[in-house]
Amino acid sequence: MSIIYVLIPIAMIFVAIAVLVFFWAVKSDQYEDLDREGINILFDEDIEQTAAPRNKENVHKK
Repeated sequence: MSIIYVLIPIAMIFVAIAVLVFFWAVKSDQYEDLDREGINILFDEDIEQTAAPRNKENVHKK
């Protein structure tokens, strides 16, 4: 039963740290643009597709 007196303050410290981390993330705009990372993957594929025809044109000219 005496372990409860140790675990409750430890749990309260973890909750306080989690709340502080959450407010830090909100203030630093971590949740501002949630779609950007998903769209960045699509832009990477477009860059590779535009680069590929240039290489094919150079091959045909030689």
